[in-house]
Amino acid sequence: SETHQILLMNNLRERVRVETDGKLMTGRDVVIAAMLGADEFGFATAPLVALGCVMMRVCNLDTCPVGIATQNEELRKRFKGKPEYVVNFMRFIAQEMREYMAKLGFRTVNEMIGRVDKLKKRADIKGWKARTVDLKNILDPPGIDTSKAVHYRKEAEFDHRLERVIDSTLFMVQAAPALERQEKVEFKAEINNINRTVGTILGSNVSRRYPKGLPDDTITINCHGSGGQSFGAFLPRGITINVEGDANDYFGKGLSGGKLSLRPPRESTFLPDENIVVGNVAFYGATGGKAFINGVAGERFCVRNSGVHAVVEGVGDHGCEYMTGGVALIIGRTGINFAAGMSGGVAYLYEEELDFASKINFSMVKMLGVDEKDLQTIKAMLTEHAEITGSPKAKRILKDFENEKQRFHKIMPNDYEKMLTIIEQKLVEGLSRKEAEIEAFYENCRVNN
Repeated sequence: SETHQILLMNNLRERVRVETDGKLMTGRDVVIAAMLGADEFGFATAPLVALGCVMMRVCNLDTCPVGIATQNEELRKRFKGKPEYVVNFMRFIAQEMREYMAKLGFRTVNEMIGRVDKLKKRADIKGWKARTVDLKNILDPPGIDTSKAVHYRKEAEFDHRLERVIDSTLFMVQAAPALERQEKVEFKAEINNINRTVGTILGSNVSRRYPKGLPDDTITINCHGSGGQSFGAFLPRGITINVEGDANDYFGKGLSGGKLSLRPPRESTFLPDENIVVGNVAFYGATGGKAFINGVAGERFCVRNSGVHAVVEGVGDHGCEYMTGGVALIIGRTGINFAAGMSGGVAYLYEEELDFASKINFSMVKMLGVDEKDLQTIKAMLTEHAEITGSPKAKRILKDFENEKQRFHKIMPNDYEKMLTIIEQKLVEGLSRKEAEIEAFYENCRVNN
C-alpha cells in the first residue's frame, strides 16, 4: 500500500505492475489486496495444501513425506496431487471474489484496484497491540483521491529505449562476426554509469545462438570509464569484458561462464588495494566464469555465488554470504560477518591483519591451513590476476610466494567438506562425477537426519 501511494504521488502508478503475496488464502484476502493497490497476486501455501502438502517444513532435507519437495523417487511415488485440485481451489477463490465485488459494486478487478475508501478498520479487535496500529495513512492517505481506481496500463508502460543502449548501438555491431561465424573479435568502448546491465543484451544473443556459449575470449571488449549498475550481468562463456575505471553495485550479477576484470585507470595515483573500485553485491548469484578485481569491493561480495572463481583485493562486510560454490580469493582486508550462511565453495583469505579471524562468522564454516593443491589453485589465480589487471599486490605476493604462502588460510563450509570427501570416495569406486555428486548428496542428507 505504501508503494502504491508513492507511485500515485509521482504519477508513475500506471507504468508498473504491483504484486502482493504472502498467505493469500481466500477470495476476501485477494479483494483486500486489490483495494490496497495490487494488480497481481502470488499464491504459494494454499495451492500447495490443495496438492497434498501437510506443512512438515522439511523441504530442504529431501524428506517430504507427501512427495512434493523431494528428488527421492520413493518419496515422489507418494504424491497424490493433480492439477485439477489447484484449478478447483482457484475457482473457489474467484467465486468468493465475485461475491464481495457484487456487494461493493465492482464489475471488474481493475475498477477495484486502489479503492481504499471501501476499507475500514475493524472495531472488534481484541489484541491490545493490534488495537494500537494506526491505519489512517493507509486508509485515508493525504493528498490522494481514493475514490478513483488507478492501475497498470500497458499503453502507459515506460519505454526503456533499449535500441539506444550501448549493447545495441556498438556491441552487437562489433560482435557480429563472432555471433555469425564464431570469429574472434576485440574492440574498445567508452562507458559511463548511466548505462546499466552493459553486456547483457549481447550475452543473451550469444546464449540464444549457442546455448553452451562460445570458446573462451571469442568476444573481448576493453572498456574505459565508469560501469553502471549490474555491469556484465549474466555474461555467458565466450565473452570477456575488461574495465579500466570503476563500477557500481551488482557488478557481474549472475555471471554465467563469462570473464570480467576491473582495474583503476592507468593514470590514477592511489593504491588499488586500499581503495574501493566496485560497489556492493558484486557477483550476486553467479554460476560460473572468472573475475579479477584490482582493488577493494563493497559489501556482500560473492553473495550466493555458486560457481565463479574470483580474485579481489579486499571486501566489505558480509563477504561470501550464502555462498554455495566457486572459489573466492581475497588478498586483502575483510569486513565483519564474513562467510555467514556459507554452505559451499571455498574462500582463501590472505592474513593481512592479526585480528582477521575475528571477522569470520564460524556458524557454518571452519578455518583450515592450505595444502599443496590449495597453493596451486591460489598461485594460478594470482598469476592470472596479475597478468590481466597488472595488480602490484598480486605481483609482490607471487615474487615472494615461498614466504607469502604461509599467510593464506582456507575457509571451508562444514557440510561441503563432508560432501567433497564422499565424492572422492565414490569417484574411486568408479562412479561418474555426476553420479558421485548425487550419491554424496543423499548420503549427507541421511547423516544429517
